[in-house]
Amino acid sequence: MEKTKCLIIGSGPAGYTAGIYTGRADIKPILYTGMQPGGQLTITTDIENFPGYPEGVGGTEMMNDLKKQAERFGTDIRNGAIEKLDLSQRPFHATDDHGNVIEADTVIIATGASARWLGLESEKKFYGQGVSACATCDGYFYKNMEVAVVGGGDTACEEACYLATLCSKVYQIVRRDELRASKAMQHRVMNNPKIEICWNSVTEEICGNDMDGVTGANLKNVKTGEIRHIELAGFFVAIGHQPNTELVKGQIDLDEQGYIKVQSPRAKTNIPGVFAAGDVCDPNYRQAIVAAGNGCIAAIDVERFLQSQH
Repeated sequence: MEKTKCLIIGSGPAGYTAGIYTGRADIKPILYTGMQPGGQLTITTDIENFPGYPEGVGGTEMMNDLKKQAERFGTDIRNGAIEKLDLSQRPFHATDDHGNVIEADTVIIATGASARWLGLESEKKFYGQGVSACATCDGYFYKNMEVAVVGGGDTACEEACYLATLCSKVYQIVRRDELRASKAMQHRVMNNPKIEICWNSVTEEICGNDMDGVTGANLKNVKTGEIRHIELAGFFVAIGHQPNTELVKGQIDLDEQGYIKVQSPRAKTNIPGVFAAGDVCDPNYRQAIVAAGNGCIAAIDVERFLQSQH
């Protein structure tokens, strides 16, 4: 059995930043990247809103930079996943996908969240070429163009209103004949002349080609069966995110959406010695810079916790 003062699970901005800070504190953490090393940003083409990259940067490139920085300070980064985690007592026990068992004095959970998708083949085909799950991240690329947002909840309405500040027109595709969003958000959407709501509609197909990416979408009216084609440059899916908390369900306090509860502004969970950072505990912002900040907070909390145990 291997022992470590700190086990970091996840390798997005939160995990790698936690690695940088715990490494610099001479804690010698072990970090498991998970099945998607670098997290969701590695399937993002260009990032233009992360400080320090004035010309923008590719998602994979930025994650590689963070990885190298964490390794420079002694973080032991391992490709692979933690498959079992026992948080019933300290030290905690984790088992990786090769059957290796690690005993950890502290754990930082930075497993992120995954966007919910429609499940269309064309959605996968054009992901990063016009299909996105984050208007804040990618909306700027569609300035003065026509785009669509799928969803009828608060998130979809917020994304539609944000996109309307940049784009010439926003189609909001809603399956029902009403919005699920709060009344305030409904008013904002319905009173915005740039937003057209496509009621009782589902997306049959996202249209496009290899050169231009997304060029439009075919919508089906669920009541009449009628197909309508709309011309688009961007297609935003806003039907929610699923936090990656399978490892800790039943062991740690989660909110009603399944996100890990932390004692904000700290990264503490209800289990002493267990901390969470990034999208796995953040249903609101879902930004790389926020996740990185969370990683820093979690690492400092780990350092202080370990000092308090002596």
